[in-house]
Amino acid sequence: MKKILTALACAAALVGYGLWPYANGLWHGAQSVSKVDSDKFISAGAFQIAVSVNPEKPRVGKNEIFIEVRDAEGRAVQGAIVRAVGEMGAMGTMPAMYAQADIREVSPGQYQGDFDLPMGGAWPFAIDVAKGESQHVDLSFDLATSRKGIRLSTATPVGDVAYHTCSMHPSVKRATPGTCPICGMNLVPVTHEDIRTGSVVLSQGRRQMIGVRVGHVERRTFSVPIILQGKIQHDERRRSDISLRFDGWVGKLNANFEGKFIAKGEVLFTVYSPELLALQDEYIDSIRNKHSLRLQVAARKRLLLWGLQPKQLDELARRDKSQDYVPILATADGVVVNKTIVAGAAFKKGEPLLQLVDLSTVWVEAYAYAQDLDLLAPEMAASIEVSGRVIPATVLQLDPFLNEHSRTVRVRLEAENPKGLLRPGLFAEVTLLANLGELPLIPEDAVLVSGQKRFVFVDRGEGRLQPVKVRLGYSDGEYVVVREGLSVGDAIVVSGNFLIAAESKLKSGIEQW
Repeated sequence: MKKILTALACAAALVGYGLWPYANGLWHGAQSVSKVDSDKFISAGAFQIAVSVNPEKPRVGKNEIFIEVRDAEGRAVQGAIVRAVGEMGAMGTMPAMYAQADIREVSPGQYQGDFDLPMGGAWPFAIDVAKGESQHVDLSFDLATSRKGIRLSTATPVGDVAYHTCSMHPSVKRATPGTCPICGMNLVPVTHEDIRTGSVVLSQGRRQMIGVRVGHVERRTFSVPIILQGKIQHDERRRSDISLRFDGWVGKLNANFEGKFIAKGEVLFTVYSPELLALQDEYIDSIRNKHSLRLQVAARKRLLLWGLQPKQLDELARRDKSQDYVPILATADGVVVNKTIVAGAAFKKGEPLLQLVDLSTVWVEAYAYAQDLDLLAPEMAASIEVSGRVIPATVLQLDPFLNEHSRTVRVRLEAENPKGLLRPGLFAEVTLLANLGELPLIPEDAVLVSGQKRFVFVDRGEGRLQPVKVRLGYSDGEYVVVREGLSVGDAIVVSGNFLIAAESKLKSGIEQW
């Protein structure tokens, strides 16, 4: 009986303080839910929370705060981390003062703490309740020593909404719906998912203000331009060395300086040679004396092998007289690039006398890096630019080996040079187009660079723009290939994305970027 009377006395004392709900919870055991009126609970995030203070009108000195936490179904939330602190802002030279409550769980879902107010006045209170990493709410209250009770100012909205903001003024954040204090527009909700992903919500007016333009991921035929620096060289296949199969002396020299153009059939120089003279006589004698056809053909063939042209032999047979100085004719158009003889000079058989190069077709030699080799192939179309002129060319060959020092591969191109504008030694800019077929493309301007990461803002509808990490491929300077992160048809921001990114970074934190 004595124990029962003691318990009744304690309960009566709690009623006197307005704390019967807590007494009722203690009375019925640890698993009971206190019978606080449902209209006294505040819905905040995933919780229902009731807050009261004792005394009801706070005083300077010691006070108590009582916080009850339930889940959405009204069950007591045990083991939550509950913090509460009051703050009086700085005034003049007086610094800000704080009243930290020492919170403890006194029964399942019921938390109590003491706090000291060092002076009278307004003491706004901030309370946060957390259960694990996924459930966390913040509440703020107005509390003052001059009035009774504690009044709610803001609370984390119910559900996934973290706060409400203005699409024109994202710095405005409110716990509850309403209008923007700056422009009067309706506030829009911002969810926890928006914060996690960095999404932003922009009204049509703000989009127009910052110049947002939306495009789409498109699948189109794509060619990658590969720009190389090259140098014009003569075509080695069109180079000819002039040497003779007999000893002799040079007579008149027509190819008398390097760089001179010699047309096909034009005289290079004349030569005197006793051996050549004897061979001419033999040929004329075979015709004059009507020797067998076999002997005539043999004599003619020896003269052809020694460098004379068929028309020269025909003229020799017609004249029926040998020439002392026999003309040596050019077998193709060409430019003299190397000359080792002068008029009157003696020469030995097999000795190089002149070198001619036909420049009607030239080579352009450029060097490509290893990462571009998969895009290159023989017979690829290309163009070269020399002194402002663009001339078509074709890839002739890729060297089968890599240069050990520059880590590049030589690319040899062929270009027609009918007017002689492509002079060996000139530098040229080479452009090759590698056709990669149809690929998903986005404009280069849609891509935001953050270190090694690449982002694109995707329009999710209803004004919501979400940054998406993408992996990109080749670029032609205007469009870039999308390898991962986007699908054909996705709506993306192609203009104004830097300002959107600034707001997204403020919202999600730098880790996202």
